Amino acid sequence: MTQYIAAIDQGTTSTRLILFDAAGSTVAVGQKEHEQIFPQPGWVEHNASEIWQNTLEVATDALESAGITAGDVAAIGITNQRETTVLWDRNTGEPLNNALVWQDTRVEDLVKQFAADGGQDRFRQKTGLPLASYFSGLKLRWLLDNVPGARQRAEAGELAFGTIDSWLIWKLTGGPDGGRHVTDVTNASRTQLMDLESLSFDPALLDAMDIPAAVLPEILASSTHYGDAKVGPLAGIPISGVLGDQQAALVGQTCFKPGEAKNTYGTGCFLLLNTGDSPVQSNAGLITTVAYQFDGQPAHYALEGSIAITGALVQWLRDNLGLITSSAQIETLAREVDDNGDVYFVPAFSGLYAPHWDASARGVIAGLTRYANKGHIARAALEATAFQTQEVAAAMEKDAGLTLTELRVDGGMIANDLLMQFQADLLDAPVLIPKVPETTALGAAYAAGLAVGYWSDTDALRKNWATDRRIEPDMNPDERNRLLASWRRAVEKSRGWI
Repeated sequence: MTQYIAAIDQGTTSTRLILFDAAGSTVAVGQKEHEQIFPQPGWVEHNASEIWQNTLEVATDALESAGITAGDVAAIGITNQRETTVLWDRNTGEPLNNALVWQDTRVEDLVKQFAADGGQDRFRQKTGLPLASYFSGLKLRWLLDNVPGARQRAEAGELAFGTIDSWLIWKLTGGPDGGRHVTDVTNASRTQLMDLESLSFDPALLDAMDIPAAVLPEILASSTHYGDAKVGPLAGIPISGVLGDQQAALVGQTCFKPGEAKNTYGTGCFLLLNTGDSPVQSNAGLITTVAYQFDGQPAHYALEGSIAITGALVQWLRDNLGLITSSAQIETLAREVDDNGDVYFVPAFSGLYAPHWDASARGVIAGLTRYANKGHIARAALEATAFQTQEVAAAMEKDAGLTLTELRVDGGMIANDLLMQFQADLLDAPVLIPKVPETTALGAAYAAGLAVGYWSDTDALRKNWATDRRIEPDMNPDERNRLLASWRRAVEKSRGWI
């Protein structure tokens, strides 16, 4: 009987379940969006219960679309929006609060409080991360301090904390009836509570942030047996792969050698470079993170450049301004003009992430004149993604001491030919688009399949990877330098707003 691997891809805007075959090809997809909740400026929330129900629905949809049952699926992999934080009751299975999304900035006062004693890099040596509102440890601290009774109940062992992977695993494996409270090393490395060397939650970090150990999940490898699903349409299938979404894309792009890099163009943009089995501390504004750990093997690490707003800027033009009615229209509108008209859009809606890490920044549109029209705004919005990626790539080259010779890309925005060409032009390096674009889900599938022997080793995974398109740079160096200089001026205008 032909068997498949199921990958749950729980992202910032939607949940998908994708079925893959042994060649890494997509067999069927189920997908459903969930509500984006904005209680006040800077706050971003999701309903974790809605995400759980959507997970069950998309699993049913995908299995029915493929005409198969759970018995035809060898394993489940999970990939997730990483720092989004859930706190729930172990007895009822209900969240105490909406999930705090990775983009949420409500902990900025806590960031300042901690940075006042030791600076922004106070915890970087152990965690690889600067103090920022991005990571989940301070989000958990906020929930413990602000949800009535939460701290006392957490200390008593009544509550469980997790990123979305932990939440889904716990629910799938039984919830209050024996659900497993676990996470993988990649997601744990985004809490700012885990020591990169020991791959365990660090007591000194917990003490500094006032986090009770009783609320934390067990940390496991990215590819290992997490337990069997007991509920819903996936019941009976082993869960054997878990990776944060950007690390999953690195695995899906088969970047297993030090020096190999990928960029994912989604709600945000995330450029990861495999640095091998030792963590490399950044001096250029990047973060150090766990890339993956396969069962019985050492962890591999990565340098990462995290950009908060890329695809989300297109959604903002659609939903908040009504400039377009669908995201796909952005390229058509941008092509109505020959260039950006000297207009630059810095989407620092929740501050600037890598390589600046400036929480005081806010979004600006610079260079407006009477000449500018909606086509220029659309083009500037697309170009903002490429400009931000170029900044991160330059920082990565500085940290790693290498020159980027090519960039493997994935995510929804790679369908935009105008953006991909501009990206190659700014990087002055080829951009490679894979034949299977769903690399985030594919990475989770690979991790799950390796654990159950569906794929023999990483060499087998490499054989699945192939290029669909290779986009070569085609821009005059003087023009590139002029554009980058103008972008840098626009970035400076965004800083120090708060």
